[in-house]
Amino acid sequence: MAARKKEVNWAEYFASITGVCPWSKAYWAKQKIDVQRWRGETKITPLGNYVARMWLHPNASGRVLCNIHYRLNEDRPHEEWLFSHPQYKGHSAPTPILIQQDLETLNKARKGKQNESKTSTQTSVSKG
Repeated sequence: MAARKKEVNWAEYFASITGVCPWSKAYWAKQKIDVQRWRGETKITPLGNYVARMWLHPNASGRVLCNIHYRLNEDRPHEEWLFSHPQYKGHSAPTPILIQQDLETLNKARKGKQNESKTSTQTSVSKG
């Protein structure tokens, strides 16, 4: 049975995925990630002050989520859509979700992480 919004400890989940999404825990703590129940593509709302929105889609299969995410990435080029389903294990969300993110904010975060990695590498090389 899929987890419901109130049954999921999202703070714990975001803490568990910092290796693959290092900024999600901090954004969750700052209340910059919204959680909504999926009601169809016509009900998608702009992110506003949020950096991401998780759309809970508890009855969707991984395949359905994958198809929706591809379509939304085509139709909404200013956003990046991802999906997660517990069937994929690993760092997957505990319930099926679609993830709506502002593409510009996401790219800035990714670029910052790349720059941080380069700086760490350069620092360790110069110390050696």
